[in-house]
Amino acid sequence: MGPTLLMIALGAFVTTLDNTIVAAGAPSIARELGLDLPTLQWVSIGYMLSFAGLLPVAGTVVDRWGQAATLRAGLLAFGDGAAAGGLATTAWLVISARVLQGAAAAFLVPALLSLLRTNLDARGRAVGATVWTACLAAALALGPTLGGVLSEYWGWGWIFFVNLPFVAAMLLLSRTVALADRDPAAGRPAVLSMLVVTAGMILITAAVVELGEGGALLSAVFGVAGTGFAIWFVFRERRARVRLVPVGLTGQRVFAGALTVQLLWGLGVSGVFFFTPLLHQESLGLGPLHAGLPLVVVAVAVVAAAAVVPWALPRFGPHRTVAAGLATVAAGLLAIAAVNHVPEVLPRIPGLVLIGAGSALTTPLTSYALEIVAERHAGTASGLLTASRELSSALGVALIGAVLAVVRTARLDEGAASALASGYTAGLLTAAGLELAGALLALRLLNPRQGRSSSRSDKQGAPFLTSR
Repeated sequence: MGPTLLMIALGAFVTTLDNTIVAAGAPSIARELGLDLPTLQWVSIGYMLSFAGLLPVAGTVVDRWGQAATLRAGLLAFGDGAAAGGLATTAWLVISARVLQGAAAAFLVPALLSLLRTNLDARGRAVGATVWTACLAAALALGPTLGGVLSEYWGWGWIFFVNLPFVAAMLLLSRTVALADRDPAAGRPAVLSMLVVTAGMILITAAVVELGEGGALLSAVFGVAGTGFAIWFVFRERRARVRLVPVGLTGQRVFAGALTVQLLWGLGVSGVFFFTPLLHQESLGLGPLHAGLPLVVVAVAVVAAAAVVPWALPRFGPHRTVAAGLATVAAGLLAIAAVNHVPEVLPRIPGLVLIGAGSALTTPLTSYALEIVAERHAGTASGLLTASRELSSALGVALIGAVLAVVRTARLDEGAASALASGYTAGLLTAAGLELAGALLALRLLNPRQGRSSSRSDKQGAPFLTSR
């Protein structure tokens, strides 16, 4: 059991770390490579979009290729991306490396989670789920700070190189962990549907990023093209023999509501997280280490407030618990916006605590959505929820970046630092509005009395695992 749990722990940590570690080092990358704001956003977005686009088909691929082949290929690709990113000297090399890492992570996550079922007994699976969740929280807490330390003292390239010891350790462990071989009877992945929906996501994200730079015409072209791919995906899914989203999920109100609410949560929080270290460095004059350090407060608050969730759920239900969490996140964002004119970090701490505590109360989104669907769709549902999280992160960086860029451009006469602060305040207000919208939708769409599935009878309350 030991090698399996260690493999799961390392994989959970490193794939989540790459979602957050870039934030504190992004300004250093921008300065050294001469990147403008939209290009810098793609350094983060590239990882998230490739992760989100491939994840829905990755589980099927794991079944067809087997755990051994998928894990080793994924680790080698992840390591190649890390090495290429650390050595990159141009923007597009860095972005390409991040895309490769995200694509590899999309296959690593379901392969690692499958080890919980194939290699562990019931008690071991419970321990493994706890280890997975703890490593996600640790990566969330350490990512910005670790990125700041590496950028400030060793150079931003080490944000990428730090992945290599994890890859090497997991490759060595793969020799000792029992890994399942390929299953010839496994279903076919819906590759074309995956390509269509991924193209749509990329184009829509590009439209939002371009809008922030005032390129209305190009933004409209990207937006129309992205919408076209989205419509194509919907029509194709209705007629396809191999669907990306099973019929049993498309009509499930609670599951669709969870995807929507999670999307709004990520839209609000992820963009703010990406741009906070940038503001701390450019407006407050902090170094990379101290710019990322305050975000640890958010992760600590998540862990502390998580203890409240088991108490709140039976008393208030998942819809009210999640809604309260989103409203708390909105309050935290508004609290930071109210003190953003103060050139100090300390007044921002209460707002960061509220964001972390509120985010902890949104964790029932995943567990309740998986509880409500039929057991035969649990794997696909878990993948879609994780993909939704990654997509919301990418769109959040794009949207908050667009708001920040528009306001900053309009306020440049106030000075660069002041204009950036004004743009950041506008981004905080936009994010708070998205969280409040999510809270209202949670009350309506996650209500257990309205969302019970007719397929509930074919599931036996089995536990579900996800990377959220």
